Amino acid sequence: MKPMDEKHFAILRRHMVDVIAIHTDLLSEEIGKAALSERVLAAMMRVPRHLFVPSELAPFAYHDTPLPIGFDKTISQPFICALMTDLLEPEPHEVTLEIGGGSGYQAVILAELVAQVWTVEIVEELANQAELRLRQLGYSTVGMRVGDGSRGWIEHAPYDKILATAAAERPPPALLEQLKPGGRLVMPVGLPDAQQLTVIDKDSAGNIRLRELIPVRFTELETM
Repeated sequence: MKPMDEKHFAILRRHMVDVIAIHTDLLSEEIGKAALSERVLAAMMRVPRHLFVPSELAPFAYHDTPLPIGFDKTISQPFICALMTDLLEPEPHEVTLEIGGGSGYQAVILAELVAQVWTVEIVEELANQAELRLRQLGYSTVGMRVGDGSRGWIEHAPYDKILATAAAERPPPALLEQLKPGGRLVMPVGLPDAQQLTVIDKDSAGNIRLRELIPVRFTELETM
C-alpha cells in the first residue's frame, strides 16, 4: 500500500475538526457552550498534527485520541487541545506561556492565534526535537526552553494567558504570580485520579477564581 500524502492528511484533518465539533456539542452542558471558536477550529485545521508525532504514528495523528511521543509523554487528544485553547480565549495581540511543550503541537496551535508563545518542557530531548521542528515549519514566534514548568518563565512575564498541559494538585504559585491581572490560566488540577480541567481567572485586583469543567487525565507536572 502506498504511503499517505498531504492530500490524505488534509482530508483526515477536516474529519478531526468535525469530530471535535461533535464532541463539543455532546459536552455542551458541562463546558457551557455548544461550539468552539471558529479561530480555534481554523487553527486546528491548518496545523499538520502528523508532523508532531513519531512517523510510524502519522496515519493515526488525526484520530481523536492522545498518542505517545516518547519519554512517557503524549500529545493530547485533539478535542482536549482544542477545548483548552478555546477556554484560554486567545487574542492576536497577546503573549502566552505554555507549560509542557512536548512535541510542540500545542505551542504551534497557540502561535496561530497569539503574538508570542513561550513554552517550557522538562525533557531536554523533547525540547530539542520540538525546537528543530518549529524552525523547520517557520514558527519564529515560539520560544522554548528546558526547565521546571511549575516555575514558569519569569524572564518573559507577565503573561496575558497561560496554558498548562500537565496536572498539579493546585495551581503553581509561580504561574499565578506570572499571570497578568485580568489574565487566565487553563490547566488540569487535582489528584492523579481526580483531575478536573480548570479555568483560573485573575481579576484586576489580583484575586483568583477557579472554575472546574470536566474530568481529565494528564501526566503530572514534573519538577526539578
